This record gives sequence, structure tokens and C-alpha cells, in this order.
Amino acid sequence: MLDVNGIDTYYGLSHILFDVTLKVNAGEVVGLLGRNGAGKSTTMKSIMGIVPPRKGTITLKGKEITGEKPFMLFRQGIGYVPDDRRVFADLCVDDNLDIVYQRSKDWNKERVYGLFPALKEIKTRRAGHLSGGEQQMLTIARALMGSPELLLLDEPTEGLAPLIVRDLEQQILRLKDVGISILLSEQNVRSALKMITRAYVIDNGRIRFEGTVQELEANEEVKRKYLMI
Repeated sequence: MLDVNGIDTYYGLSHILFDVTLKVNAGEVVGLLGRNGAGKSTTMKSIMGIVPPRKGTITLKGKEITGEKPFMLFRQGIGYVPDDRRVFADLCVDDNLDIVYQRSKDWNKERVYGLFPALKEIKTRRAGHLSGGEQQMLTIARALMGSPELLLLDEPTEGLAPLIVRDLEQQILRLKDVGISILLSEQNVRSALKMITRAYVIDNGRIRFEGTVQELEANEEVKRKYLMI
């Protein structure tokens, strides 16, 4: 589904990502784990064309997409949920969903509200008046309206209460069950390990570990050095 091969990404003169390589197979939930500032969000933005890499390649279903515009990648089946949510604060929940370009009819508001019934109850409320958990649900719902084949989730549990995190974990697993491939960026490792099957650990812009969840759980050095577990 997604192949990231040896990308280097910069913010101006600052070199942020160094030879980052990772892969997400069809129907798989993969974790990109690391501490705050490790390079997780920059990796997501590089894939989504927001901060295009200066070196390396990114391919989606065998087609190179390196540096393509975000709106074009959305139309090719990549949904992106940024870590700062970016809802349209002055629009109600329903309108936030209505404005999305729909590349197919696989997902519509009825299906989205079925996944997030709490949103249906507040569909006339302005997004700027929602709680953090409600905004996170809305951001994921908005991405789903584009019927993505691949979903990039950047720190979806950040700042959320434990009960909301647990509900969100279940909803993400439901997305996996319907066949959506997911790349999940998280510093909440305990939460991520409930959802993913494989993990990449990033630190200072470099991939330090890749392997299965079982291999990560058994690697005390990696957990202690890069994940503070």
C-alpha cells in the first residue's frame, strides 16, 4: 500500500528526517512511535506532501507520489488526521462533513455517524465549541468522508481523557476491520500497542527499530532508550 524509501526532509536549513524508510501493507495498522519531537509528525507531513522530502521516494500502491500536493493525495485515497485537528471552528459538525470532496460513496455521513454516534447527537453544534475528544472524532470522520484506502493518524490520543482514548482505540480497530490501512503516529505507546501489528521507532529523525509488536515488547533497550518505558 505505502512505501517510504530513504527520505530526507528539511524545514528550511534544518535537517529533520534522515533516510527514513517504512512500509504499510494493505489492511495493516502500523505504528510510528517515538517521543515528542522525534520526527513523527514530519514523517506524516512528508508523506502527505505538506513538507516534501528533498531525497528519497514515496509510493502509494506502486505509484510514486513524492511531493504531490495534499489535495491530490487525498483524491488518490490518503486520509490525513493532523495532530492539531484543524476543524472548521465556525461550521457545525454536519457542515464540516459536507464540505469534504467525496472520491466515492463508500463512506457517507450515515456511515460516519454509525462509527461515531456521539457526533450525530451534536451535529448542529459548532466545531469550535466541541471538546478535544469530540474534535478528534470529527477530524477522523472528516477524513473518512473521502473514502480513504490509507489513513494517516498523527497523535490521535494526544490530550484526551483515558475513557475517550479507550473508545477511540476501539473505533480505530473497527476501521482496520473494514480494510483501511493505517499509519498511526503515537507517543502513547501503551495505547498504540493495543492497535498495531508492527512498529517503527523514530528518534532524532532516524528509524531506530522496526519489527512486530512482540519483538518491540521484548526489546527492553529500545523501550528504555527511545520510548521511556
